[in-house]
Amino acid sequence: MTSPDEPAAVLHGAVTAQISRQVTALQEALDQAGDVIDPATAQRATVALERIAGRLELGVDRTVVAIVGGTGSGKSSLFNAVTRLQFADVGDTRPTTALPSACVWGPDGDPLLDWLGVDPHRRIQRESLLDADEEAVLAGLVLLDLPDHDSVEPGHREVVDRVLPYADLVLWVVDPQKYADDALHSGYLRDLVGHEESTLVVLNQVDTVPADQREPLVDDLARLLAEDGLTDVPLLAASAATGEGVAALRARLVEVVARRSSAATHAAAEVRDVATTLARSLGPQVPPPGDADVAVVVETLAGAAGLRAVGDAVVAALRGGTALPEGFGTVHEDGAELARSQWLSRTTADLLPVWADEVSARVATPAELRMAVAEALDAVTVGVRRSRAARAARWTGYVLVAVAVLGAVAAGLRFGVEQVPVWALAGAAGALVLGVLLVVLGVVGRRVGARRQAERVAREGRAVIEAVARARLADPTLDVLGRQRRLRERVEAARALD
Repeated sequence: MTSPDEPAAVLHGAVTAQISRQVTALQEALDQAGDVIDPATAQRATVALERIAGRLELGVDRTVVAIVGGTGSGKSSLFNAVTRLQFADVGDTRPTTALPSACVWGPDGDPLLDWLGVDPHRRIQRESLLDADEEAVLAGLVLLDLPDHDSVEPGHREVVDRVLPYADLVLWVVDPQKYADDALHSGYLRDLVGHEESTLVVLNQVDTVPADQREPLVDDLARLLAEDGLTDVPLLAASAATGEGVAALRARLVEVVARRSSAATHAAAEVRDVATTLARSLGPQVPPPGDADVAVVVETLAGAAGLRAVGDAVVAALRGGTALPEGFGTVHEDGAELARSQWLSRTTADLLPVWADEVSARVATPAELRMAVAEALDAVTVGVRRSRAARAARWTGYVLVAVAVLGAVAAGLRFGVEQVPVWALAGAAGALVLGVLLVVLGVVGRRVGARRQAERVAREGRAVIEAVARARLADPTLDVLGRQRRLRERVEAARALD
């Protein structure tokens, strides 16, 4: 197959290189997706790509035109007139209508002619670069002179039937004597309904018909074609002997050469079919899991690890002076199973079973989740220091309250209850108020500190649980979805090359 980096020959040109790149891209995608595509589908795609690649070896930039006609219709003479060569002067064997003959405009035509079964002695090549400008416009044309379709030799018709499906244009050559032959119309022409664009009927040897009868003859042939259902098929009157209509015929060939060949069209269509099949087999592209999906399983795992209970225990210990919890308890198995189930249901619901199964196989099992969460929580510090400031304020307040009470009692005993000096009462009252305030501040400070410590434990606990969820659930899922996305992108890129 021609490499895209190599200079393309006339018959292995841009279209061949383009479709070759598509085939290569699809084959690479198929090789990488072999374990996620149904084996039967993969096998059919492989066979199709091998078939397309084999056809591309022959090149699809060429245009195949077949000249077909009955005995005595003048096909070979018309062939020589179009090629502007005396084919009988080329080679040792004079071409006949028993076997196909070919003229190729440009190099690199032998592989196709071998495939079409054209004998090497019945080929001629025109190098368009050495020809006049009018030959250059036909570069890539392969003109075939096929055996007579009405021959008594069964092999002749077999050649015609084998080659015609690969022709981009079929020139049906008829003569004034047998143009109405029912075998021609019922055996061939009526089967061409719907293929008028790739068919041209040539009424040859019009030079043998008086000038005043030519137009009625053409009209009668057009009527017969219309009765066959070929109302839009082009009809051309020509004479290989006089050259009448040959220029118009060559102009038609130039138009056909300028468009994409049927081989290229068929190959491109097969490539699209393979790409569509592979894209369908890979399934729809789903959005990757987001923070909301992670948050759901973090909440479940936090509950399974008793994160809130540990936080409450920290608060109770700091407020009441009891012992702090030593750490987190065992992660509950049911909670780990629930978290994993939640993750799979949220991230694989729209995936094909093969991708959902791969995600399930790649993410952590419930036992692995439990172990990973437990190990991560071991790094979270549960033991904390009580606030010295709050404790000092509280005990200072207690002392001041005691001093105020004792001072007031002492003053009463010394001066009498009714004779206590104002300054003594004021001092006791001030100490009492300040003491109460310090006690309140100490208690509030202890509670605030306890809540902050509990929030820290919860925050750090959630952070390590989230890290576990991302590493053991999200990352493997993203790997699988990333692989599916890359495969789909390869398939879509191959389809976009068309």
